[in-house]
Amino acid sequence: MKSVELKVSPVSDYYINSPSKTAQEMFLYPLQCGVFTYEPGYHLTRSSFDSFLLMYIQEGNMLLDFGGRQQAVPEKHFMLIDCYQPHGYSTREGAECTWLHFDGVQARNYYDFIVSRLGHVFSMEDAFPVLRKMNSILRVFAENHQFLEPLLSKYITDILTEFMIYNPGSSAGKTSTEAVERAMIYISEHFTEDIPVSRLAGLAGLSEFHFIRIFRQKTGYTPHEYIVNRRMASARYLLKYTRLTVKEICFSTGFSCESVFCNAFKKHHRMTPQQYRLHGIPEES
Repeated sequence: MKSVELKVSPVSDYYINSPSKTAQEMFLYPLQCGVFTYEPGYHLTRSSFDSFLLMYIQEGNMLLDFGGRQQAVPEKHFMLIDCYQPHGYSTREGAECTWLHFDGVQARNYYDFIVSRLGHVFSMEDAFPVLRKMNSILRVFAENHQFLEPLLSKYITDILTEFMIYNPGSSAGKTSTEAVERAMIYISEHFTEDIPVSRLAGLAGLSEFHFIRIFRQKTGYTPHEYIVNRRMASARYLLKYTRLTVKEICFSTGFSCESVFCNAFKKHHRMTPQQYRLHGIPEES
């Protein structure tokens, strides 16, 4: 939906969700989410809005009025507030923000723990994992898959967990673990594509030599071996639970041709894809 709110650019998009009774009883769930471009002079004041609000300032800055005090929210910072309480936020110069109103049975417990450690306004050395999940929530609604309530709950839980485990006193920059985790996330989302090591090393901010060394140290595999294993896991699932042909599975899991796929599968599992489809193999294989 396009926003018609005063001082919000008409290019801004947002989505509204009506959670099911099951979601309200079991899950964390989004109520509204969007990406807004706030024009200079925007101002909002509310006595209550039944949810918790997470906002990330991509560009510009905001001013938060909450809990009897005003607090600047600079660019590249998060804002997390309890909207059951009176609140307001504004921008003098304008801002572009990604935001999420959420609630759920454990929402307040998460909220209380996070703000007790980080406050209502905070930044992260690497905000990518949180922003990736926020964008995933937006994508679910943009693609009209609102029925995926357990997945939406997982995304929100992942976001809040990132905040809970974040250590603002840690040294600046990416640790080797964070670099490898970022590469693993990218592989999980793009394993059907050609992924050169140079791209993964670039995402990690490391040289190719150093990246390969720490990746193997952390995972036990080279990046190429990890990609092939991820493709094989997907292929096993498709062979077992779908009627796709071997050729269709070959291309849907990122292999260049059927013979390459069959040879790789046989090397990994000591049987052909058709034999696996008929008989299966132990999960650890």
